[in-house]
Amino acid sequence: MDKAVLDSCDDTCTGTGSAQRELELPMTEDLAVGISEVFKALGDPTRVKIIFFLLKQELCVHDLSTLLAMGQSAVSHQLRYLRDLHIVKRRKEGKTVYYSLDDDHIEQIFVQTLGHLQHM
Repeated sequence: MDKAVLDSCDDTCTGTGSAQRELELPMTEDLAVGISEVFKALGDPTRVKIIFFLLKQELCVHDLSTLLAMGQSAVSHQLRYLRDLHIVKRRKEGKTVYYSLDDDHIEQIFVQTLGHLQHM
């Protein structure tokens, strides 16, 4: 019979001392919530596809709805969610609104994640 491996320290463990060291950037509750919100946004396949398309170029809602085979109102709802988290930004030209990634941090996270999945 196999023994179950427990995810806990042995009774004699005194720790590494790392828990006592002060971190350069403390993990505040606000930071933890912010990070979890970004990952929550990336946890939806439709939003992941939107980010993937915007990695390549700026697109309008019509273009995105065509690529996603979704209605414009559904795409707009997802874009608003991403915009509220500063993942995408918009630029208005006449009556057309164009979307792009807000900055290259999201691109870096996305590319690193793709690399991780391809490495598996």
